[in-house]
Amino acid sequence: MATVVAKTGIKKVKGYLYFLDKNGNVSRAAMSRAGRSKGKAKKEVVAKVGVKKEHGYLYFVDKNGNVARASMARGRKAGSKKKKATKKKSAKRKAPKRKAVRKSAKKPAKRKAAKKSSKKKRR
Repeated sequence: MATVVAKTGIKKVKGYLYFLDKNGNVSRAAMSRAGRSKGKAKKEVVAKVGVKKEHGYLYFVDKNGNVARASMARGRKAGSKKKKATKKKSAKRKAPKRKAVRKSAKKPAKRKAAKKSSKKKRR
């Protein structure tokens, strides 16, 4: 799947992201963690390789610390169109008509009439 482009043998340190910069050199940057100040992380060149990148390939640092590349997946695979064309079309069936069932409308709950207090005023 992936082919080695340049053998560098870099020892990876935990907490860093390894990548190829614009010049084709292997660089690393500290990964963002909780409590770290916002902003861009400082890049540090680990190995000067000078890899010339080709269009349509993804370049990365593999497990062994070497620079490798893999072709990027673009669009649909060639065989998928043929599979769709050979699929049988099933005849659409009309759904049987159902009788409309009316739901009984809920009657509002009856409220009890508030009793008037018939207290006599005392003097």
